Amino acid sequence: MSEEKTNQQWGGRFNEPTDAFVARFTASVQFDQRMYKQDIQGSVAHAKMLTKVGVLTEAECADILQGLSEIEADIESGNFEWSIELEDVHMNIEAALTKKIGITGKKLHTGRSRNDQVATDIRLYVRDEIDNVLAEISRLQQGIVGLARQEADTVMPGFTHLQTAQPVTFGHHLMAWFEMLSRDYERFVDCRKRVNILPLGAAALAGTTYPIDRHMTTELLGFTAPTENSLDSVSDRDFAIEFCAASSVLMMHMTRYSEELVMWASAQFNFINLPDRFCTGSSIMPQKKNPDVPELVRGKSGRVYGHLMSLLTLMKSQPLAYNKDNQEDKEPLFDAIDTVKGCLRAFADMVPAIEAKRDNMREAALRGFSTATDLADYVVRKGIPFRDAHEIVGKAVAYGIQQNKDLGEMSLEELQQFSGQIGEDVFDVLTLDGSVSARDHIGGTAPNQVRLACDRAEQMLSQRS
Repeated sequence: MSEEKTNQQWGGRFNEPTDAFVARFTASVQFDQRMYKQDIQGSVAHAKMLTKVGVLTEAECADILQGLSEIEADIESGNFEWSIELEDVHMNIEAALTKKIGITGKKLHTGRSRNDQVATDIRLYVRDEIDNVLAEISRLQQGIVGLARQEADTVMPGFTHLQTAQPVTFGHHLMAWFEMLSRDYERFVDCRKRVNILPLGAAALAGTTYPIDRHMTTELLGFTAPTENSLDSVSDRDFAIEFCAASSVLMMHMTRYSEELVMWASAQFNFINLPDRFCTGSSIMPQKKNPDVPELVRGKSGRVYGHLMSLLTLMKSQPLAYNKDNQEDKEPLFDAIDTVKGCLRAFADMVPAIEAKRDNMREAALRGFSTATDLADYVVRKGIPFRDAHEIVGKAVAYGIQQNKDLGEMSLEELQQFSGQIGEDVFDVLTLDGSVSARDHIGGTAPNQVRLACDRAEQMLSQRS
């Protein structure tokens, strides 16, 4: 039997060291070391619980807590040496603890396994990151509300099928973004509820024979409850999948904002100006100002969608309980977290600095017969059935196309050739301002309603903090 062992933490059963390539191939410390703070947090709670139930003495617990505190300081100061031979964040920290305080360090793992330890670490990590994501969503929403209030009276064309439909206000359009983000916020809050269940105590898969107090560790770590089944506890990654699902919906929404910003900043639309600090130029075309931030956010959605599919595929057909496959959960999850936070930060910084080109927006709203529905509604109010009114206005639009005139540019005589019910008061509804102001109900585009929507939004945001 070889005297050399690959890993002193588990090598007793083995007769030869792990192949050097296999050691590197199976190690996760390169990426899971980012959970060091959560790993130490879980170990502190576990040590306190073991002390309460009599597995550790008070003196041993004090040594462990002091050692873990010093290790955390070493990691944060860059003085900690991570070892691939020790495989992961858990065994690196445990080995360092044993080196610092001696044999007592080996007692910390009593009553737990790396299986429930990593499941706990990931939940602690995702819980912290959900809180960060929620804060960035709120910050972006605050920026949106501020810009929407500023542009509550700014008229622009509203689109369906990317064709001019009806006039709306820029503030109203922005508040549609706010509503999407509100649903995203709720999804992450809901996801956090299922993240916040403690698997520690499930051990490898069947629980432990030690007299552990799972409710104590639950309370110490701020979880709402311990998990109910040890097999499920160590093998469940639903919460990671759910996080990536919520992230994918969020990124889908952000691609919609991005697409609109890219279009609006183009010379063809020329609706907005994006600050130079969020754009780049061309190496060959000196006139170019490229909207790189929204373009990149639009592209990064594919990464997050891919991570969702990776995790779903990873968990497909896995038998209970823990399998080494699950080591592959971290990199897609971590990258999804980083990507979402980066995109939210970029938008939260950029949106409040967007400048609306109000005259261009208004001029565009004057094209495309955007007040046609207003004319139809006007005719209906004169007693004509809507279907007949629709036909009347359709003929007026066809005439306008031939004459190169918008409805509001036609004379009363021109409009009356399509219906004798049309009177002088028709011009009150054919103006852009009259059109948007007429939709004065909750959810409507009237400037008054936009301001009320901003009031409600600000009240909701203040209740979150």
